[in-house]
Amino acid sequence: MNNLNKLKIFSILTTIGMIIVLLQGALVTKTESGQGCGDSWPLCHGQVIPESITTMETIIEYSHRFVSGILGIMVIILSIWMWKKLPHVRETKFLAIIAILFIVFQGLLGAAAVMWGQSSAVLALHFGFSLVSFASVLLLTILIFEEARGPGIRSPQITRKLKGFIYFVFTYLYIVVYTGALVRHTDSSLACDGWPLCNGQIIPPLVGSIAVQFGHRVAAALMFFVILALAIHVYRHYRNEWALRITVLISLILVTIQILSGAYVVFTKMSLFSSMFHAFIITCLFGTISYLVMLATRAK
Repeated sequence: MNNLNKLKIFSILTTIGMIIVLLQGALVTKTESGQGCGDSWPLCHGQVIPESITTMETIIEYSHRFVSGILGIMVIILSIWMWKKLPHVRETKFLAIIAILFIVFQGLLGAAAVMWGQSSAVLALHFGFSLVSFASVLLLTILIFEEARGPGIRSPQITRKLKGFIYFVFTYLYIVVYTGALVRHTDSSLACDGWPLCNGQIIPPLVGSIAVQFGHRVAAALMFFVILALAIHVYRHYRNEWALRITVLISLILVTIQILSGAYVVFTKMSLFSSMFHAFIITCLFGTISYLVMLATRAK
């Protein structure tokens, strides 16, 4: 097995591992296990390996810390390996730096939350940082597969306006992700009873947790229409840009599933499966839109 194939396998494992870390983080939030190891970090109850694990919260928090630590090392190894193996690829060094920076930010923010506590607004950033780190690892993995195909990756022929719109979609999606994380960290997931109406109203009183939940619903609905508009434009005017068309189509499918899964969260009263599935789909959507941004940066 040559080095490129080894790098492929390692990058795939790292990408899958990052998804697991994201889902574990969502599980920690869902089960309120953030204090499962007490207020010590990186130790758990002052020990490297707790002598006795008596609660499910401790198991969930400790396993999240353990897997996150392993993945942090893997991300650093992948970034350095990519830097040495594919320095000629334009995006490699930037993505390698971003992957390391955000995995570090993610860990530090989690540590700060355990030791000193953080506001819900700051805690919501933790998931956003995790998504950026995941997306950078995913894009590094894609670069490896492009390299294996050989030289000659064609730059998409798109207008400056479309490039700007793609950047807007990415930025707006990050805002929507933040509002979703804020919903979880403020315990606002069930503030609106029913879907699509909120407590039987089209526009409920915008106070407290209802305002947080309803704001996220509006932001998510607008996200759907933004991606729908992008898909319609691409399929009308870019018939020869297959990478662009397929990526936009996947994005539209994922944002549709994301909205439906949000409704499912409400109908099931935040069941474990629905909450984890909701987190998984937004992870996939963010990764897809990130790839769309990479395509846009290559456009001439």
